[in-house]
Amino acid sequence: MPRSAQEWVRMSLRTPGIFIFGMVMAPCGWILDLTATVAPNWRTLHSVPNSPSDQIIEQGIWDICKSFTTSSSRQCNQQDTTYFNEQIIDIAQGLMVASLVVTLLGLAVAIPGVRCWRDRPNWTVAGLGGLLIFCSGVMTIIPIAWYTHILTNVKTVTPLIDVRVGYCIVLGYIGGIFEVLGGFVMFIGICRCCGGKNRGEVRIEEVTSRQPKPAPRRVVVPSLDRARSSVSSSVPYSKDSLDDDVSFPRAKSPAARSTNTSFNGRPYDADL
Repeated sequence: MPRSAQEWVRMSLRTPGIFIFGMVMAPCGWILDLTATVAPNWRTLHSVPNSPSDQIIEQGIWDICKSFTTSSSRQCNQQDTTYFNEQIIDIAQGLMVASLVVTLLGLAVAIPGVRCWRDRPNWTVAGLGGLLIFCSGVMTIIPIAWYTHILTNVKTVTPLIDVRVGYCIVLGYIGGIFEVLGGFVMFIGICRCCGGKNRGEVRIEEVTSRQPKPAPRRVVVPSLDRARSSVSSSVPYSKDSLDDDVSFPRAKSPAARSTNTSFNGRPYDADL
């Protein structure tokens, strides 16, 4: 048995909390990143000149849509070569797709290491999976932060318009942070720190010292208060002692019948 298994022991067979946290945050972040990648709403253009006042142009990294506030109509596949020729668009497309793929790889690597039906999880494999998830979150935050920084500087056909942040930016930030936190928390399980608390382990010496010593067994001996008969008998109590123990009045025994069979009295008519 290796030395580490002799010195450290897990107090529970449940999945460690750091793995539960990472395996919940990573899929949630992946779904948010997927929405931010495919939805055409990284920024919105309002008050476009020579256009209806209720018109809104939604620009993403793959498509541009035109919608109206007064109706539910929506027109996508709008052409804007000036916008798609920007450097940030190509970088955002590559990094967002790579982030989605790396997150799936990280989950595929982490799942075999997080298996809770084993006595000891595979900390190395699960930690590498957490590292991949962490990197995928970073790859999401980089294009989101860059696009937000140059939000008003990205060229459009009409420069004098009202530019606002789209919901994809918000979802991308939240998803990237989820993946960064989940991957980092899973990765810290690759090494034992904080006295083994991150792995839910304690030293065997501490476990043995915490165990209380068993209390001595108490034997109750019944007390014999009843008087024993002086005559040895197989019956545990004598007849006299049983009579003394009765706490209720006994019924009087009937008088003994006479055994004299002779009769000298005068007979009566009823006797004849």
